[in-house]
Amino acid sequence: MVPTLFGRIQTRWFLLAVVGGVVTALVTPVLPAGGPLGQRYQATFLVLVTVAVLGTGWEIIYHFLMQWRWEKDWPTLFGLLTLVPEGILVGALAINDSIPRLPGPVPASAFIIHFLIVWITVWAVANGPMRVPFIRWRFRGGRLV
Repeated sequence: MVPTLFGRIQTRWFLLAVVGGVVTALVTPVLPAGGPLGQRYQATFLVLVTVAVLGTGWEIIYHFLMQWRWEKDWPTLFGLLTLVPEGILVGALAINDSIPRLPGPVPASAFIIHFLIVWITVWAVANGPMRVPFIRWRFRGGRLV
């Protein structure tokens, strides 16, 4: 299966909304960040939305780069390693309080823990359990709708 650009974007948004949303809801109370719990939830969910929005741009870049590969797709490990450039960009924005509506700068340790847990969980679900309820997902280029 070679995912289409639109299929990759749909899958990213779906997994970040469903899996990322659940993981964020569970991990936010135990993150090493100060402030009221409501503000911590606001910050972590804004970071999650930022990953989804900026990730759409990353998907376009990744799709462009894949055109030079014979299979027109990344090896699975490359999909996991894309956390590095995306994490650096979103982390810089979150730590420097550059995300709109963010209730203050996010502590670096809280961002790293949250981002890694969400990213690895979303990647693992995309490469395993997601194929069970969405049997035809692979054959439609990663599109869900």
